[in-house]
Amino acid sequence: MTETHQPSLLDVRSAPRPQSDVAGVAQVLVDVALPHLDHTFDYAIPTKFAHQVKPGVRVKVRFAGVERDGFVLGRSTSSTHEGSLAPLRRVVSDVPVLTAAVFDLARQVAAHYAGTTMDVLRMAVPPRHAQTEKSVFEKPAVAAPQWRAEPDSLPDPAAVENSTVREPVAPATEAWARYPGGAAFLRRIQAGESPRAVWAALPGGPVVPSADSAATAAAPHWAEAITAAATASRLGGRSTVVCLPDQQDVDILSAAMKATGLDHVVLTAEQGRAARYRRFLLALTGQAHVVIGTRSAAFAPVTQLGLVVCWDDGDDLHIEPRAPYPHIRQILTLRARSADAAALFGGFIRTPEAQLLVRDGWARSLQAPRAVVREHTPQVQAPSDVDLDREGAAGRARVPGSAIRLLRSGLENGPVLVQVPRSGYLPVVACADCRTPARCTHCHGPLALDGHHTKARCTWCARSQLDWRCAECEHTGLRAMRVGSQRTAEELGRAFPGVVVRTSGADGGVLPRVEDAPELVVATPGAEPRTENGYAAGLLLDAAVFTSRPELGAGIEALRRWMRAAALVRSNARVMLLGHGAPVPVQALVRWDPVGYAERELDERTELEFPPIVRMASVIGDASAVRGLIRRLELPAESMLLGPVQTADAQPGGEPQLQVLARVQRESGAELARTLTHAQAIRSARKEGGSLRVRLDPDRLA
Repeated sequence: MTETHQPSLLDVRSAPRPQSDVAGVAQVLVDVALPHLDHTFDYAIPTKFAHQVKPGVRVKVRFAGVERDGFVLGRSTSSTHEGSLAPLRRVVSDVPVLTAAVFDLARQVAAHYAGTTMDVLRMAVPPRHAQTEKSVFEKPAVAAPQWRAEPDSLPDPAAVENSTVREPVAPATEAWARYPGGAAFLRRIQAGESPRAVWAALPGGPVVPSADSAATAAAPHWAEAITAAATASRLGGRSTVVCLPDQQDVDILSAAMKATGLDHVVLTAEQGRAARYRRFLLALTGQAHVVIGTRSAAFAPVTQLGLVVCWDDGDDLHIEPRAPYPHIRQILTLRARSADAAALFGGFIRTPEAQLLVRDGWARSLQAPRAVVREHTPQVQAPSDVDLDREGAAGRARVPGSAIRLLRSGLENGPVLVQVPRSGYLPVVACADCRTPARCTHCHGPLALDGHHTKARCTWCARSQLDWRCAECEHTGLRAMRVGSQRTAEELGRAFPGVVVRTSGADGGVLPRVEDAPELVVATPGAEPRTENGYAAGLLLDAAVFTSRPELGAGIEALRRWMRAAALVRSNARVMLLGHGAPVPVQALVRWDPVGYAERELDERTELEFPPIVRMASVIGDASAVRGLIRRLELPAESMLLGPVQTADAQPGGEPQLQVLARVQRESGAELARTLTHAQAIRSARKEGGSLRVRLDPDRLA
């Protein structure tokens, strides 16, 4: 439990209550955003609430003259506070929605990322829905959970199987037969042990759940493998939490679990308030033992946790966009350690962070032998300039003759996927004469074209540029610097008359699936639709757009997007990558060697002392606020401060925005988080002005 501090005078102005009207003292964590108030406060328990107040319940309290929410974390008979205590205003519900395990996890996450416990609890515990709560607990067999259950033996596996799985099933070990040690991984999970693995998944069998069916006849290989691991955990009498990056992956895994008869619930932030709260309560009360979802599922309060799974941990959708910006991989790592549970982090690629878990010995690597990789992956080609020069003028086109022949041969056998990095028509344009990037005459934002006969439009202020002229040479013509999915579809439609060309992306809508018919599908990364038997061929355009980004993880992100698209193509079919991408990630794709690339990336970061080998904090904000925070930091001796540097101009009359990076050795990461937390607490206690944002382990280092 956190250290208890007493309320300020603003909180205890109520008249002293008679002893007969007080049933004890509650330690309450109040929902406030200020870092220096991230601890419990003592409140008197009125007699009428005596039987409702227990650890984990929601309450209403008066704090600083305002009624606020809070969680009861403890209860005692007395307080060390010398004056009278303010009473609890109301018990919102007598259901202890905050469990001890989730609270301990929230404290660990807050400490790791230099945040506050309440910031994390807002992510972990969904808002209450009274009608839903009533419907769940009106069943006689459903009992409210206890704050800290007594340790007992695991449930009988046979009883668990009969009660939670519609038909007795065994884990589909064939899904793991491709990986040495995969079958043993399942056996250890089912035996109640805690193996941990980082898994380089093979592609295969992409299928989309049909809208009118509860299950499908087949599922992607990765979904079958995760289902087998969850089944093994369930047969061992334990629960499973699975986190996936987006709703499409959640739907695919849910269909795979339904096909095997494994009962589960889906928990995502996109669900309505009632639906999300119902699924949360089902996990809380032990009625749901397998929870799958997006970031919301990471804190699911399941009982007897036996396995945590994170699929595609390199996807930035796994990063919470609210403070303290935790990554789901780290949350599940902390949770597996606390609960002594098994862990599985998988994806088509291997991130340096996941590879570090293998190097540290915390997890084992699960990967297929090279012969198996060649059997289950498409044939990837990346023509060099020498290869394209042999085609003459046609080889210098954005879609050269060799790519046209690839598309034509693929269309003879089914649909063909074309991945384009950007949506829109011409998302980036420049002067046709001097090639200076075209800028808005009003706000100086970049210009784009939405169609063949449209005027240039500013992507910042949306103003049309009716009389644009280049600021450098006064030329009025524009040329494309980047080509979007709409323009690509238009060009391919001219090259393949009579062939259906579909687009999938943010600008025209995301297609959930396409039929197994000869057609071209132009999609942006992450919006590639599934097809029942896989694509007959694949074309990945403009590779340099990904690899030339000025970010630390540009190569990893490029490889992740390419592999996710190539994984939708049939085994041994052809995939072509074009666009002068960086040679190292391009060769990793050609060889289909994500593990080797992750090892190389980690070695380079070790030499250069980049994350995740070191821990780094980013402090961005007003100049005075940044300098004030940095002065209070008590960093380890081997630490290094990089900056400050000016990042952007402030509003007219405002302060400039500065950024400072603090770097320490990995073993000093906890000390860095503590000093940042302490400095933020001092800043909030003194009510210092200026905006400030602190992020540990930032996902982007430009």
